[in-house]
Amino acid sequence: MTEIVLGVGASHSTLMNTHWEETFHKDRAERFRDALRSARDELAAVRPDTAILVGSNHFRGFWLDLIPSFTIGVGECIASGESGTPEGPQPVDVPLARHIAGSLVEGGRFDVAFSARLQIDHGQSHAIQYLLDGLDDVEIVPLVVNVFAPPLPTLDRCEQLGRAIRDAVLAFPEGRRVAVIGSGGLSHRLPWPDWRDPRGDDEEFMVGAWLNGRDDWQDYDARRREIIRAAEAALNPEFDDEFLSLVERGQTHRITEYTTETLEKTAGNGAQELRTWLLTAALLDHAPARRLAYEPMPEWLTGMAVAVLDPARTTQERQP
Repeated sequence: MTEIVLGVGASHSTLMNTHWEETFHKDRAERFRDALRSARDELAAVRPDTAILVGSNHFRGFWLDLIPSFTIGVGECIASGESGTPEGPQPVDVPLARHIAGSLVEGGRFDVAFSARLQIDHGQSHAIQYLLDGLDDVEIVPLVVNVFAPPLPTLDRCEQLGRAIRDAVLAFPEGRRVAVIGSGGLSHRLPWPDWRDPRGDDEEFMVGAWLNGRDDWQDYDARRREIIRAAEAALNPEFDDEFLSLVERGQTHRITEYTTETLEKTAGNGAQELRTWLLTAALLDHAPARRLAYEPMPEWLTGMAVAVLDPARTTQERQP
């Protein structure tokens, strides 16, 4: 019997690794880091065999020459290792990954892309570093969601995919204890252009990197980092609190009321990563969550949060 035993939503930021000492709000940073450790301990306690890892890609594994809405890793998975995140091959639960991909397509619900040699970046490897550290026998099923190169999959479509993957996982005949991790920021704005309409030298550079970086992304990385570090933070803690309240009440699906455009206007282009939280919640059948931390971190440009979704909590706990 295959069961889904726990879900975790967690923000990511490579600035945790590269600029910890320069972080001004060190107390907030430490509370967020401690929450990641607590979530990691809860994952260890439920003894998962596999973690479905839902994350974004920051133009290090996908480039503008090909951007699927959803891609499942069904073979090799290589982490790019930027900014002190894990590097190299990651263990993939190939039988479960291929079962999910096949079930989605054959069931007629989703024509997902798949990769037998997937490259991931900190949009997923940050979670490997902080949430799966020490869980040596846990394999992953990586799911990459396009959240940065419009047109983006709608929030409603992400909700539907989460439910479809849930059905596929529960039907897997070999038996697994499956955890789900959604890795993504809350409100934040990245200095990234709409690739269809770049304006100015920096935006032209970024789009060129996204188009041409498949074989030499490292050559573009120094200037990319300079552009990001020069950006001003644009957080919306009120929005973040409202969203996390939905997660706590098992109502994450209500975020589908936003369009891509209204979500960016309200919480920044980086908030498109909330698709990873929504997918995770749908995979957990919107079990009520416990918020472990929320910290607005302007130094990291992001609203940082950690929440745990426990399917053992009863449906009676869900509020209408």
